[in-house]
Amino acid sequence: MSAGKLIELNDKTFDQQVREGSRIVLVDFWADWCKRCGQVQEDLVALADEINGRATIACINVDDNEEVPYRFGIRSVPTLILFDDGKMVDQLVGAAPRETIRRMIERAS
Repeated sequence: MSAGKLIELNDKTFDQQVREGSRIVLVDFWADWCKRCGQVQEDLVALADEINGRATIACINVDDNEEVPYRFGIRSVPTLILFDDGKMVDQLVGAAPRETIRRMIERAS
């Protein structure tokens, strides 16, 4: 699945991007076989334009990366985790409407 405007993370780049990158980072944990993950990623690409740099939106494929999903206890995809200054501040499990995701980001920014 192409991430488009989303930053693609992996086990090696995750910590640097989330802890040393933007203040607010939304990470989408997804898998190729997950149809709802594709729907969520379409919304995230659209949100990346709408939020105008107030947050970084990234994704990590749970099938290609085991360490980070294990560390955060990811058991279901899609799962969105919001980080503020490298600390987890919110989590959303399952597909959610774009407006719900937008409000999640706005609460932190």
